Amino acid sequence: MELFKYLEENDYEQVVFCQDKNSGLKAIIAIHDTTLGPALGGTRMWTYDSEEEAVVDALRLAKGMTYKNAAAGLNLGGGKTVIIGDPKKDKNPEMFRAFGRYIQGLNGRYITAEDVGTTVHDMDTIYMETDFVTGISPEFGSSGNPSPATAYGCYLGMKATAKEAFGTDSLEGKVVAVQGVGNVAYNMCKHLHEEGAKLIVTDINQDSVKRAMDDFGAQAVDPDDIYEVDCDIYAPCALGATINDDTIPKFKAKAIAGSANNQLAESRHGEKLHELGIAYAPDYVINSGGVINVADELNGYNKERAFKQIETIYDSLEKIFEISKRDNIPTHLAADRMAEERIESVSRSRNTFLQNEHNIISRRNQ
Repeated sequence: MELFKYLEENDYEQVVFCQDKNSGLKAIIAIHDTTLGPALGGTRMWTYDSEEEAVVDALRLAKGMTYKNAAAGLNLGGGKTVIIGDPKKDKNPEMFRAFGRYIQGLNGRYITAEDVGTTVHDMDTIYMETDFVTGISPEFGSSGNPSPATAYGCYLGMKATAKEAFGTDSLEGKVVAVQGVGNVAYNMCKHLHEEGAKLIVTDINQDSVKRAMDDFGAQAVDPDDIYEVDCDIYAPCALGATINDDTIPKFKAKAIAGSANNQLAESRHGEKLHELGIAYAPDYVINSGGVINVADELNGYNKERAFKQIETIYDSLEKIFEISKRDNIPTHLAADRMAEERIESVSRSRNTFLQNEHNIISRRNQ
């Protein structure tokens, strides 16, 4: 790939290639934008088919974190790491210590966290070499399991989406179809159940389905049937790309709000939801409770303060719906616009400040 051309076209700042022969470390750190602050983004370990595929994934994920952190109101930029290897076979402590030394060498420009294929234990190992890591064990001052924080944000985001779709944010009596009942979705369902929502759930893991049925009185359906159930809100909380050409014609829901990443198969599917009048909560906004929670660790973790910040997800979605109506654009593009406006505002302010400083120094030297 023409790497520098790609970086220039998408405004990336830095890519760092990390290797350690003794431990087998092969990692790529991508830093997209640090206008708002140091780049924060997790470390993913995956068996990529090629080195180029790994680079592309790191770049794509880093840019996504820029938008996610900006939309969440965090004073953080976007970055991401991918480690090439099988997380089940290729891990060793020396690998993550070596990686930690690379992070330390960036002097705070990049802060990492847990992601697909990595664990809290891996973050603890990185912590041996650098302070620029979040999501470590609670005994080191971490926030612990991020699922409750992500779930709380999704619940509040669903309320904001319901307000847009139905004129009220009350979920009492609303029928919510939840696709996937993992840790995040289970905690979200708990909030929904406590408010009086009616739950229809599905998951390939039958134990997860049974737990939701036992604990929340949920109705279960087969995975293929979740798209066309008679419901008010569809909550995608499993795999991505479940909003696509095949599923959109089946939706009876007037609102879509869930925790899954990359929910739209393509951007045009967000445009289709807009045409149909379905209120859609952009995924990287509604599921940002987890990153908001771990970001609070940078200030010395305080749960009350972190969850107060998570509550702003409701406000962010209200603003996104306003931009969508104001500019007549789909909500996923409105979310991008909101994030970009925040970054541009800080960038302009900084440039003005630097220009003023330059002018002052110039006058002194005359």
